[in-house]
Amino acid sequence: MQFRSTSSVLLLTLLLGISSGSLLAQKAALFESVNKRDGESWDAALQIWEWAEPGYQESKSSALLADMLKDHGFKIDKKVAGIPTAFTATFGSGKPVIGILGEYDALPGLSQAAKPIRESLADGAYGHGCGHHLFGVASASAAIAIAEQIKTGTISGTIRFYGCPAEEGGSAKVFMVQDGLFKDCDSVLHWHPSSQNAAGDRSTLARDAVKFRFHGKSAHAAGAPEQGRSALDAVELTNFASQLMREHTPDKTRMHHVITFGGGAPNVVPDFAEVYYYVRHPDSDVVRDLYRRLVLCAKAGAMATETELEVDFQGGILEILPNNTLARVTLSNLRELNDLRYDSEDLKFATRIQQTLDSPFPLESIQTVVDVSGSIGMGSTDVGDVSWVVPTTGFNTACFVPGTPGHSWQVVACGGTQIARKGMNLASRVLAATAWDLFTNPDLVATAKAEHMQRIGSRPYRSLMQTGQKPPLDYRNPPRKNKPPREN
Repeated sequence: MQFRSTSSVLLLTLLLGISSGSLLAQKAALFESVNKRDGESWDAALQIWEWAEPGYQESKSSALLADMLKDHGFKIDKKVAGIPTAFTATFGSGKPVIGILGEYDALPGLSQAAKPIRESLADGAYGHGCGHHLFGVASASAAIAIAEQIKTGTISGTIRFYGCPAEEGGSAKVFMVQDGLFKDCDSVLHWHPSSQNAAGDRSTLARDAVKFRFHGKSAHAAGAPEQGRSALDAVELTNFASQLMREHTPDKTRMHHVITFGGGAPNVVPDFAEVYYYVRHPDSDVVRDLYRRLVLCAKAGAMATETELEVDFQGGILEILPNNTLARVTLSNLRELNDLRYDSEDLKFATRIQQTLDSPFPLESIQTVVDVSGSIGMGSTDVGDVSWVVPTTGFNTACFVPGTPGHSWQVVACGGTQIARKGMNLASRVLAATAWDLFTNPDLVATAKAEHMQRIGSRPYRSLMQTGQKPPLDYRNPPRKNKPPREN
């Protein structure tokens, strides 16, 4: 749905109709603040990149960011929403309350050196294949820049940084929403590293995550196969049933899985196996029904193999509820501030990376900004739940070589280079500039809230989480048998 009322467009024209030169002059102190800390910020990002901690286990990364903000006068609240690595950092008082999100978790199996060739730092280890080491630091830097202006009395209100762990499948922001951490927020800003610069009122896919664990009976696979009941067979039947189910799902459905454990030896009938599924669609109500049907596939696998099914629902996240009022402001700032250019060393690295890509984009595309308004991104994020309770907008900056696919070794490699550093600095300035616009234009905040209410209409926030769901703090741990094996 697009929000394009005449009154909102007119208001934005009036509020943002000042000249580019005047805009930059008003915000010069913000950019100076970001730039003077650029070295400190880059050191922090590289440190988080090197640690590459899994979701809900980012103890060092979250502490680094919390300490950085504390050193600049922020009040830190740790272990919020019952999550050891989640925190908030607040500066100022009164309205408006503007939130900036930060993430810092890494992805499994993507350890990679900052080189344009595939070279693992440690086999099977985690790596920042989504650039969250940049995400958290850039957001913190922008929050500090705003706090300095509040301290001098140039602007008034409250800036709050949200330290958000486990975005990659852990859904931490949902639990932070349910804990009421956003209830006093007027607007929330976020960004994400990418291979292009983009902004607009784009949505995402809602997503459910689940682990199906099957418990069977072990036996000698050759000597006494009739006495075994294979948990792996149950996984394979579940997967086959889900493949058949795909033919009968709505357009834009995405279902994917990995077998996290399938047994230890081929001559032993596996008495335990686990498969991990994601189910996605642009409409969270569709996801609810797809999940129900997927569970039936798992139950059929268990029934056919005479194994016991354990359903471990890992959580669900909603699609992003766009906000055009905020998106227009962010898009304007991103266009105004985009100064990305590659130097000779950047070009050498980028050219080598592009030789490894299936669909590289022109390198000069980093100088442009794409308006993605009205589109649906084919990823998922727990920012979606935040966007249903407070007006929210985000954007991308080019931190990776154009055409680089997300969640790849190439992303990790780019993340340790000056290419990423430049994109991170741009993101900090855009966040700070957009927050400034919200602090200095109360009518803009009010219009964003009005649009938010209009988009929600008669469909208020309804989490995909199950009643009483707790944060899956161990979701990145190796699979284990939660139940004893059945008696032979």
